[in-house]
Amino acid sequence: MSRSYGLKRALAAGAFAIAAVSPAAADTDPAAVLATYADIALAGYEDALATARALDEATDTLVANPSEQTLAAARDAWKAARIPYQQTEVYRFGNAIVDDWEGRVNAWPLDEGLIDYVDPAYGVESDENKLYTANVIANPSIQINGQAVDASAITPAFLSGTLQEAGGIEANVATGYHAIEFLLWGQDLNGTGPGAGDRPHTDFDKDDCTGGNCGRRGEYLAAATELLVADLEEMVANWGVGGAARKELLDRDATAGLSTILTGMGSLSYGELAGERMKLGLLLHDPEEEHDCFSDNTHVSHLYDAVGIRNVYSGSYTRIDGSKVEGPSVSDLVQATDKAIDAELSGKLDATVAALEAIQARAEGGEAYDQQIAEGNAEGNAAVQAAIDALVDQTRSIERAVAALKLDAIAFEGSDSLDSPDQVFQ
Repeated sequence: MSRSYGLKRALAAGAFAIAAVSPAAADTDPAAVLATYADIALAGYEDALATARALDEATDTLVANPSEQTLAAARDAWKAARIPYQQTEVYRFGNAIVDDWEGRVNAWPLDEGLIDYVDPAYGVESDENKLYTANVIANPSIQINGQAVDASAITPAFLSGTLQEAGGIEANVATGYHAIEFLLWGQDLNGTGPGAGDRPHTDFDKDDCTGGNCGRRGEYLAAATELLVADLEEMVANWGVGGAARKELLDRDATAGLSTILTGMGSLSYGELAGERMKLGLLLHDPEEEHDCFSDNTHVSHLYDAVGIRNVYSGSYTRIDGSKVEGPSVSDLVQATDKAIDAELSGKLDATVAALEAIQARAEGGEAYDQQIAEGNAEGNAAVQAAIDALVDQTRSIERAVAALKLDAIAFEGSDSLDSPDQVFQ
């Protein structure tokens, strides 16, 4: 799955006694807050599923009729699919069912040489990964842990059951959004210069094939998108009425459920987004550390992670059809207990979204995220750092919300890039 980190950032406010929500919040039922949270999860995953199905159709059209137009349409469908999915990432960390599943659909970074051809500058071997350049698209048989494995049929079952994290290596990402992204764009060979990946449509054209193995490349793309749809169908079911994730959440007492919500908010805000997805790449000025590195879509994914955090706090989600799912919220509970803390956190959530919208505006103006983190780009670096600072700042206010609700102390996910930046360079 995506990067795993042992460091935790404990709440500075200390250990709070386990207790029910403050009596001052009695007019907002905590159980109703949990129900809103579950309803937003269901709606978000339903939207992610709908856009994944549209992506599946677009990639099927590309494989059946490769052209510049069908490739562009498939790329557009991939970008559209990222918007609702990223808003669901706040359901990680606190919900074990989501966190255990997430690596199937959004794991990164990946050693793309496992999947397909790569530029010679990528290298031919890695001390950490014997499958670094296995190129399963070109090879109907590969070696995993010294054993010959039949790769002649590229199916969803083969990708998920054999190739994903093959050899026990997390960088062997064979499924999910980023494997599909690589197949649609190819490597971004521009470093921190302008331009994204530029795979030609003829890489899927069996009659006018570039890159070799065009039929198998199409089979891989078809299998990966089919698998993405199936994985999202599973998560929709998990959040539906009687679903495992909804039941696990609602069967807890109110304090445990609220802690789940705030754990996801704080961990995504601090260790995952501010730290591993943003600060690490900025410290290293390394485009390989950007989340959507093949498509240069990172600015969108980061923004909608932040929107997702705000959604669950405010108890309101805008669906892809423009309708809203909303109801009693954590914000309501905090406001009833301490209006100042609610106003502070709500304001900081808005400020973070604004800081990430500023990064988006720079990207849409022609300076992609990997250019913004480039060494020597003082203005771009400052824009990214401002968003990191906003995420860290809002995490402090999430901590204060935990205290206001008199919940037990929560350990949020940490990151060396924030907590021990010197270790990043060792």
